[in-house]
Amino acid sequence: MSSIAARSRAGTLRALTAVGRCQLAGLLGLLVACVGPAVVGALMLLPVGLGHRLLPPAAAALRRCSDRARERAARWSGVPVGPPGPLPRTAGARAVLADAGFWRDLGWAWLEPLVGGLLVAVPPSLVVYGAFGALVQPFVWRLLDDGNWYAFVPVHSTATMVAALVLGLGFTAAGLLLAPPVLRLHARWGRLLLAAPRTTELVRRIEQLTDTRAVALDARADELRRIERDLHDGAQARLVALGMRLDGATRLLDDPRAARAALLEARELSARALEDLRDLVRGIQPPILTDRGLGDAVRSLALDSFLDVHVEVRLSGRLPAAVESAAYFAVNELLANAAKHSGGDRVDILLAHGDGQGGGRLSVTVTDDGRGGADPARGTGLLGVRARLATFDGSLALHSPPGGPTTVTLEIPCASSLPKTSSC
Repeated sequence: MSSIAARSRAGTLRALTAVGRCQLAGLLGLLVACVGPAVVGALMLLPVGLGHRLLPPAAAALRRCSDRARERAARWSGVPVGPPGPLPRTAGARAVLADAGFWRDLGWAWLEPLVGGLLVAVPPSLVVYGAFGALVQPFVWRLLDDGNWYAFVPVHSTATMVAALVLGLGFTAAGLLLAPPVLRLHARWGRLLLAAPRTTELVRRIEQLTDTRAVALDARADELRRIERDLHDGAQARLVALGMRLDGATRLLDDPRAARAALLEARELSARALEDLRDLVRGIQPPILTDRGLGDAVRSLALDSFLDVHVEVRLSGRLPAAVESAAYFAVNELLANAAKHSGGDRVDILLAHGDGQGGGRLSVTVTDDGRGGADPARGTGLLGVRARLATFDGSLALHSPPGGPTTVTLEIPCASSLPKTSSC
């Protein structure tokens, strides 16, 4: 029962927060209604020359408003809105007029107060009107004349007052229930008007793929150099020593005791060379990852760590081998960072996969109870993880306030499927 009550309180709090955000979005729409006409005024003054000076700062103010609207859509509703290219700063009004994002901002500035403002005004209006019926009408209906109406109910008796009270509670509940979906609908409406043109998105995508390919090629070259170095310094050196020892043993065949000792030493060298090769293979693709999947592979990392590591797996099937490998080594790096730098004792790891547009996403959350204050710029660990994920269009989000805890969230777009038939 306590958990049900806690969920109910959390849901009510989210609804009240959504109502407040709707109200704030409506007030910000009034600000946009002031900036939009200012830009239009600057455009109308272009023929007389004054508009050439007024348009760039007016367009910059409009862009600040639209950028904040994009941020609110992502933060409040989880609706990402791709921004257009930056406005030209050094060029004049002609460059502003040639910018496609400027015209999208201007269209949004004219439509947002009318359409978006009216949309987000519905939940707060219902809540306020419902509160009036539920909290005010029961106390004032006797003081008013027969012309006192609440909605479609004439309030002139105890029965009609109760009806107004119930109707007010219904309006309030409707406002609370409508606030979250209305806020999401408002965010989608903003994305329809404010999202960057498709050409801009394609250019950004090409640039991102170019950068990702360069990072992937550099990482592959580094990995090949590491494998070559490990082979040269480890297994290859031991195999050379093994050959020399076997050659020496053939010269000692006349002395069985010495030949036996040389062969035993050669066997020990062969065992060491085999162990080096096994370590090298584990560093490239751990066998447990291939045989058992990401969940069991991460559990094996937890067992090897001296920290108290708890792993929760919410994966319905196997993921692509490359994605599992990237996530495995990313978790390995994050556990090493937590052991070396966090100063904590416990690490919680959550592996989850959610289906959605684009085939779903693998989400990995690693939280430690350390001192916090992690900064990717201070070391190469998190930068390396971010570069590894960039190959798959993945992302890394870090939340590490001073005093802790530190939470690192990794997301990789991919599709889940049955074992041994994974595809992405």
